[in-house]
Amino acid sequence: MDAVRDQLPEGRYGRTADQRADRTLRIVGAVLGAGLLALVGWFGYDYVAGQRLSGEVIKFAVTGDDEVQVHLEVRKDSSATGYCTLRSRSADGAEVGRKDVRFDQRRDRIDQVVTVRTTARAASAELVDCTAD
Repeated sequence: MDAVRDQLPEGRYGRTADQRADRTLRIVGAVLGAGLLALVGWFGYDYVAGQRLSGEVIKFAVTGDDEVQVHLEVRKDSSATGYCTLRSRSADGAEVGRKDVRFDQRRDRIDQVVTVRTTARAASAELVDCTAD
């Protein structure tokens, strides 16, 4: 009978230490999860909203042993200025040409054919990056 009297009914006189620790961990986890979600959302928004200048190579044509014609399309805010870097590579992957093209026009979409001079016959042309001022 003494053994029965020494045991208290579980949960009747408040939470146990384990239950309090579990609740604390859940609260800390929820706060950290919400903070991480907010941080990822902020970085995503900043990346998308911060893209004031973007470009795309529509097509390219190797017109000789020392040049490539690149059709470049640039989308930007009409007030934004900046430049795009083009690169040309040979068949073995070596860089044979590079050119920075500046965009100061007050339009939001620009189509331009650019000539990239090369040191050897090119096999490809690619857009490296576009940077707004």
